[in-house]
Amino acid sequence: MLILVCVFTTNIHAQNQFIRLSENAEISLITIGPGPELYDSFGHTAIRVHDDATNIDWVFNYGRFNFNTPNFYLKFARGKLLYTLWVTPYDDFIEDYVYQRRWVKEQVLSLNTQEKKQFFDFLKNNARDENREYLYDFFFDNCATRPVDGLEKVMGKQLHIDYSSFPEGYTHRDLIRHNVHWNTWGMLGMDVAIGSVTDRLATKKEYAFLPDYTMEAFTNSVITDGTTKRPLVLKTEALHIPEEENTYKESFMISPIVIIGLIALLLIYKTYKDYKNDNPLGLVDTILLFCTGLIGILLVLLWFGTEHSTTKWNYDLLWAFPFHMIASFVIRKVSPPKWIYPYMKLSIILLALLCFHWIVGVQRFAYALIPLYIALVIRYLYILKVIKKNREISQ
Repeated sequence: MLILVCVFTTNIHAQNQFIRLSENAEISLITIGPGPELYDSFGHTAIRVHDDATNIDWVFNYGRFNFNTPNFYLKFARGKLLYTLWVTPYDDFIEDYVYQRRWVKEQVLSLNTQEKKQFFDFLKNNARDENREYLYDFFFDNCATRPVDGLEKVMGKQLHIDYSSFPEGYTHRDLIRHNVHWNTWGMLGMDVAIGSVTDRLATKKEYAFLPDYTMEAFTNSVITDGTTKRPLVLKTEALHIPEEENTYKESFMISPIVIIGLIALLLIYKTYKDYKNDNPLGLVDTILLFCTGLIGILLVLLWFGTEHSTTKWNYDLLWAFPFHMIASFVIRKVSPPKWIYPYMKLSIILLALLCFHWIVGVQRFAYALIPLYIALVIRYLYILKVIKKNREISQ
């Protein structure tokens, strides 16, 4: 299929300078509902150009990337992966989403002949080899924002995109959680990886990084012709409504709150037994500090070593502190270095700061990690007790 798409796209590139639309051509916004994979949870947006007179039925899709890109995974991790505008036959495009059991809706735009020509020319120019790649940004430059930006460039002040029907008071993190439940591993990973920049209130226009909101905005928007106005959307049609949607789901029994809750309970129980039996610090403490330190190093790399706009100023570093990695190698020593005692005090203070940041709204953290936060405080207090006792004995 990919080979056929490449051949088709190449043919379009060769022909596109000579193609002209008829007066009866239609240009539509296609919106696709959520799918079965995590990356499908937010839906999808594309543009359809349909003209029976010239035998055109193409979909301009800004949501594709090439797995064969050199250093694909490194570029993806660093936020430098280029997405590509692909042009595919409509029948092939919709067949894929029908197979995935995802709803598909079409909004035919009420563009006049000249406006259709201008927008089609814009799309064809975007599809040229030298223009079709762009640096993807989940919130600000994706498959849903590109059609809006393109239409605004073509229509200018004539086009009035109406975001007034959107609810107020949501952050970017809130908007993500509306599509992916907080108690899933996918949302946990996103909650930990993205920083406080996603916890500021989003403008209504910024809601439209999600295809559902782009579709709603188009429904309420108008085109101004002098003193007259006409709706941007001429008609809306459901192209496919599955009997049962195939959306991203995870089993509750292996969900983060269950697994992390069990780990936290085991850690608290271990701490209780160690306290009752007056046990020394052990492998549990080494593993705990090593793992939280490792997570912290990854968060630092996401902050300073990538181009992702959403991973900056991440206060998850308050519990996943990178220097825990160093502490993990000395925590079990009979005579640990003197700095380890104030360091563990600092670790408790950092967890208190995390709570403060959460309460005042600087950053919202993963709900599923609350049991772990509690277990960490309890364990760190026990570590302080053991270190203090060992010091008194040695003196």
